[in-house]
Amino acid sequence: MSSKSILISSKQKILDCTIKLTGSKSESNRALIMEALSEGEVQVLNISEAADTVTLKNILQKTNNQIDTVDIGPAGTAMRFLTAFYSLQAGQITLTGSERMKQRPIAILVDALKSLGANIQYAGNEGFPPLLISGPLKQKTNEVKIKGNISSQYISALLLIAPKLEQGLKLIIEGELTSRPYVEMTLAMMEQAGIRHQWTDNEIIVENQGFRKTEISIEPDWSAASYWYAIAALSEEAQIFLPGLNGYSLQGDSKITEIMANFGITSQFKDGGVYLLKETKKLERKIFDFKECPDLAQTVIVCCAALKHNALFTGLETLKIKETDRVNALQKELTKIGVKLIEKNQSYKLDCSGLDLSKKIFVNTYDDHRMAMAFAPLALVLPELEIEDHLVVEKSYPDFWKHLEIAGLGVVS
Repeated sequence: MSSKSILISSKQKILDCTIKLTGSKSESNRALIMEALSEGEVQVLNISEAADTVTLKNILQKTNNQIDTVDIGPAGTAMRFLTAFYSLQAGQITLTGSERMKQRPIAILVDALKSLGANIQYAGNEGFPPLLISGPLKQKTNEVKIKGNISSQYISALLLIAPKLEQGLKLIIEGELTSRPYVEMTLAMMEQAGIRHQWTDNEIIVENQGFRKTEISIEPDWSAASYWYAIAALSEEAQIFLPGLNGYSLQGDSKITEIMANFGITSQFKDGGVYLLKETKKLERKIFDFKECPDLAQTVIVCCAALKHNALFTGLETLKIKETDRVNALQKELTKIGVKLIEKNQSYKLDCSGLDLSKKIFVNTYDDHRMAMAFAPLALVLPELEIEDHLVVEKSYPDFWKHLEIAGLGVVS
């Protein structure tokens, strides 16, 4: 993806606005796979407008047609979920994606599926897409082991197809489970559609069973909400209302409410949504762990940098295999405001001693939607901010720039 850069400047430091967010990408992508597997029993409402979800929806609608190649572009969740999904489908298909997608490892998921009986070959480099998938899977065993500290999407991909496996699935998670809330989300959504499971210690068992007739309504996206928490934190005063969000979300990124309380942002759940209110509070928390919510890391790290807060960050291991190497991208872009992100023993420390917010900066996005949106709140503390490739946000939050304008930030593309 490549498009024009976007210029943001903000004389408006006091924010009072209502922002209606799109449906959760994470919930939507899981629900779409369930809908496709349910033979018409599951219907999805309030689906996300994110490009990744639109891509997945369009692909699944064509599943019954004769297609030889499926190109999911940069949609990482779609790659993982469809690898498992197409293992169950009759016929042969090549599953591919963008150049970056061909550099993102998938061997752990492929090995797990092959151990169950799937026929998957690499059409390019060993361990990476594109994949040649020949189905349907002829199940050899119901037991599979998978590492828990690489990507929870591998585990969710296997769980989503588990009810359709003749022998069901006994999934054994080896080691510590990263991003546990995403696995819990998958199982909770499956339960909504009548799929039962047992989770004891490191074992999850899902028997062969059918979906019940269900309507799944998708909650607004807490990942998208996180940028508004950062915007509130960098404003002078803020009252921002986000309709539809609730305090009992399935989404792991709802943890942003707890994290941003450290920045003086209170979350008041009423009137069918959440009000973000800024209060004066000294930022004292020194360690932030993103093991369960890695997609919040960029936003919080940039926010700490802008506030000259030398915090320590852990749980960033999966950031290196995302849309880009997010750790490396953060390190490069933070130097533009004089801040260093220093790695030591799998933790990262901010050095804000050289912080300089006196001049305009240009932020590179590395084809990563979260880089663009994590750095955008800096417009509140810089004279001017220019961000590369404004269309990159379409991956998860297409209306992001329009919503900034609603909030009173000046946006020129």
